[in-house]
Amino acid sequence: MTPPPAPGYDVTAPPCAYAGQAMSDRPPSSPTSSLRSRTLHTAHRGLRFLTADLRTPSPSTAPLLNTAERQWLRYLPYVLAFAAVAALLPVTINVLTTQYELHGALAGALATAQTAPLLLAVTHPLRAWWIIFSADVAGAAALMGPDATQGQSWPWTPMVVVGYLLLMVCVGLREPRRTLVAIWLATGAAGLVFELVSQTLSDGVHVLLFVLTGVVLVVTGALRERGDAQRKLMAQETISEAERAQRTLLEERTRIARELHDVVAHHMSVITVQADSAPYRIEGLPPAAQEEFTAIAAAARESLTEMRRLLTVLRSEGTEGELTPQPGLDRVQQLVEAAVRAGVPAELALSAPVGELPQAVDLSAYRIVQEALSNVVRHAPGAPTRVSIASDGAQLMVLIVNGPPTGPGTPVEPHAGTGHGLVGMRERVRLTGGTLDTGPLPDGGFRVAAALPLTTPLSSEDAL
Repeated sequence: MTPPPAPGYDVTAPPCAYAGQAMSDRPPSSPTSSLRSRTLHTAHRGLRFLTADLRTPSPSTAPLLNTAERQWLRYLPYVLAFAAVAALLPVTINVLTTQYELHGALAGALATAQTAPLLLAVTHPLRAWWIIFSADVAGAAALMGPDATQGQSWPWTPMVVVGYLLLMVCVGLREPRRTLVAIWLATGAAGLVFELVSQTLSDGVHVLLFVLTGVVLVVTGALRERGDAQRKLMAQETISEAERAQRTLLEERTRIARELHDVVAHHMSVITVQADSAPYRIEGLPPAAQEEFTAIAAAARESLTEMRRLLTVLRSEGTEGELTPQPGLDRVQQLVEAAVRAGVPAELALSAPVGELPQAVDLSAYRIVQEALSNVVRHAPGAPTRVSIASDGAQLMVLIVNGPPTGPGTPVEPHAGTGHGLVGMRERVRLTGGTLDTGPLPDGGFRVAAALPLTTPLSSEDAL
């Protein structure tokens, strides 16, 4: 059986009507209380973040100024910290016992806690701040009792101000910006609390310390951030220089590979033609030999096809026009004449005809002379230069020697070289299995000497 409805309850009315009535009976939330709750929540979050910053020291534990070039600068923080402790410790004990009439044992303990951690601040500034700040607060609380505090500096004594500012120098040179802000606010909050506790004892020194602390932290923090930015810039420049050198090396190797394509392709084309024409040039070849020549010609043509594909991959932008035949030593005289037109008194010396050279050696020797003369035009304008080329049958010797520069100059053909200088020379000499010797001369000139072997004997591993 259904129970009778409660008095005053209309069974015909929808339940939501009473729910709406109950909600409407509640007092609306005040905008002031909502703003107050948001403000308290924001302040609580900020306080939590600042507290976390004060508990998280910098990961670096190296002494301050440990990266200085001069040795005396690296020892300077230790000397200054020791001098500060040696000066402040006895003065603090004397002032606390004589002027503030504090007990000797308590004065010694406070003085030690307020000054000795300055030695720790050289390597761990934030930990030293916790000790000194706690000791300063304890000292201010201890000085509230003696009647001698009347007329004296309170809550911070003059020695506390000096030691605290020295500590701020160490903190500002090590800790991040948020930690510095937290320390500054903690310093001001401690002074404000003592001001509210006893306005008769306070002489406004907490305001002075608050302002000076902010100034010191701003200056030292700016110096630290500037040093960090310079170190990051130097590291980035080092990385960029290494990447630039690697890129230059890869570009030069790619250029050499493109140039060698013509040399290898010529030999492979000769092999293909000879293998294809062998059955017609040589009479009486057995069928097995004809099949062998056919296989050799097919393999050579396949190799040429793969080389063309490789060249397509290696070819970069702006290299579509490199279709002219590769130069050799027969065009070295033109390089010397171009250097003369650029203002370099250069001359060429050929001890004897070098004869027929391997194409790779011929091309490498030409490029070495080209790069050496380009460097003379760019870096030693007007320097007398001599290019010597000789061969003893086993090696091709290429020597370029220039004197000191005699005046400013501008290359007539700025794009005569590959633009990679000594890097390109080393790679080309390495390609042929030769040696390269470069370096300055006592008179201010420069010397480039390359020895390129004309024959490279195959080892057992190469033969395989």
